[in-house]
Amino acid sequence: MTSSPAIQTAVTLGDGLTVSPQGYGGMSLTPVYGPIDPDDALRTLTHAVDSGLTFIDTANVYGKGLSERTIARLIATRRDEVQLASKFGILLGGGIGARGIRGDRAYVFEQIDLSLARLATDHLDLYYQHRVDPDVPIEETVGALAELVQAGKIRHIGLSEPTGDELRRAAAIHPIAAVQSEWSIISRDVERHVVPTAIELGVGFVPYSPLGRQWLTGRFDRSALTDADGRHKFPRFTPDALAANQPILDEVIAVAREAAVSPAQVALAWLYDKGRTLGLALSPIPGSRFTERVDENLAAANIRLDAAHVARLDALADRIVAARSFNPQWVSAGRE
Repeated sequence: MTSSPAIQTAVTLGDGLTVSPQGYGGMSLTPVYGPIDPDDALRTLTHAVDSGLTFIDTANVYGKGLSERTIARLIATRRDEVQLASKFGILLGGGIGARGIRGDRAYVFEQIDLSLARLATDHLDLYYQHRVDPDVPIEETVGALAELVQAGKIRHIGLSEPTGDELRRAAAIHPIAAVQSEWSIISRDVERHVVPTAIELGVGFVPYSPLGRQWLTGRFDRSALTDADGRHKFPRFTPDALAANQPILDEVIAVAREAAVSPAQVALAWLYDKGRTLGLALSPIPGSRFTERVDENLAAANIRLDAAHVARLDALADRIVAARSFNPQWVSAGRE
């Protein structure tokens, strides 16, 4: 492991959108992984921005608007310091695994106004379609988003979990600034079609769940997994899958020990290596509830793994047991 000569302070995604090289995943501001005090959440978010994580990612569905309302408390006095992204498209009713998707023009226009009201701002820097609606052509959804750009309510357009073909069709309607999809040491399906298309079109990449919903950090405690924790809906968090995948986690921990960094830093440094190797602008968005974890994650942007360690990590995804999503059709790989 080596350190970069200087910390990268900004990265330009697609369509000229410049953000911090790492963002803050705003789902962590809500009780999706267990109870959290809103004031504690705000303190962690404030620390993240103070530390240079100025790219804040949220969605209308996170905590049924709680994430956006918490972020509003920070940007009330610091709006010009951050690049603010939110998402629409996953219906608020039901819980993880029991929600629908909407991408029609009326819904796009309805949801942007609701998000802007919760965030108490007049515009978003980036607005994503959270999931692609199978019943609405992506051209209609992106056309509506393009109208929001013209209206000044959003600056840039993003897509979460599009296929390579959907991304290409969307970009034919309006420039796309970023794709947000799950991408990590153990989730690499986007490298087959989505990543190459993003590179071809000059679209940036925002990897979500880069730490495998905490699992890659080595700190996940399955005995603390309750019905209130959203992770129990994901196939990789079943007891059988966790047991089968433990040797993979052991390998990540071994690489971290040899590199004298944490497993979380290994996972993030691996992503940064992929971005450099592929020539792809990216900004991963790990979430965290604790300031010390924010600092740990941010430090990974300045870590370069040895080629031998990268090669060992590259071999792990083929061994992973269980799918990354509760519904294959909700992610790009399920439709490609």
